[in-house]
Amino acid sequence: MLTLLFGLVCAGVALAALSLLKTYQQVPAKELKRLARQGDQVAGVFYKPVAYGTNLQVLLWLIVGLALAVNVVLFAQHLSGWFAVLVVAIILWIGFVGIPGGRLTKPSIWLARQAAAPLAWVLERTHPLIARFVAFVRKHRTITIHTGLYEKSDLIELLENQKTQTDSRITPGEVELLQHALSFGDKLVTDVLIPKRVVVSVNVDEAIGPILMEELHKSGHSRFPVYDGKKDNLVGILYLRDLITTKKSGKVRDLMKSRLSYVHEDFTLYQTLQAFIKTKQHLFLVVNSFEELVGIITIEDVIEQIVGKLIVDEFDNYDDLRAVATAAAQEEHEAHEKADREPSEVVE
Repeated sequence: MLTLLFGLVCAGVALAALSLLKTYQQVPAKELKRLARQGDQVAGVFYKPVAYGTNLQVLLWLIVGLALAVNVVLFAQHLSGWFAVLVVAIILWIGFVGIPGGRLTKPSIWLARQAAAPLAWVLERTHPLIARFVAFVRKHRTITIHTGLYEKSDLIELLENQKTQTDSRITPGEVELLQHALSFGDKLVTDVLIPKRVVVSVNVDEAIGPILMEELHKSGHSRFPVYDGKKDNLVGILYLRDLITTKKSGKVRDLMKSRLSYVHEDFTLYQTLQAFIKTKQHLFLVVNSFEELVGIITIEDVIEQIVGKLIVDEFDNYDDLRAVATAAAQEEHEAHEKADREPSEVVE
């Protein structure tokens, strides 16, 4: 009788450990940590064992294994070996099928809450040993097969699904930004460059004045290659900002920047962005494998591919304190008007 009672206790321990495995897998550690920092006491209790990650799973599986092993030994002493194995199989069946795994229930949450402190206490003392065991297993795994998940396309699809999540904490704009950031590196310079035939360039000997300023301003760009003689003979870059702010008269050669930087048309946009950051330039001349000029690319062209929107106006003045404050006040006013128009939500 005592043997049977002890066997039932071991079976209960195994089922409880399986239930804890399923429960803790349903609660993301990051979410628990966030709630715990906000003062949620239940989340704080849950987070203590969950923070150990794989070590928690290893400990619970060890408990399941030991409990079932003791069950086999106890039942085998009084019953046939096959019957003991059948009992263990039934326990496992109840654990995997009978205990809900896709959702949290009140009993499972209550059990996980009661077991959190003891598990955290055990993990705190066994962590070094379990960590070594996990590291040993990972080191000596002979076959590693990629699951095929979490390719770049999978992350983009995941972000697409995030847009329809009713409880999403990521705004649609942020989701789109992340999607474009993941894909922009696959594009080449040749995909987004401004072709040579439509590039607005300036003669080095052209006079600085209202006519030149008006022509360049109408182009919609803020940087222009400067050529000497033939248009392929580039000698510098003229910045429209310098042209507008100068009070001097003279030739373009007096105002241009003589430093030129080049990228190949087969560079990825990621490589090009790194080049912009490293050189601190805002415009690159694009050449092909024959060292022929095929166009230009600006840092705005790259940023547009990241944010997924055209940078329509390159002449916004962000160093004007009054203009920035006015724009912010206007956005705040529009947000308040939108909130007043929307029906208020009732929070229970």
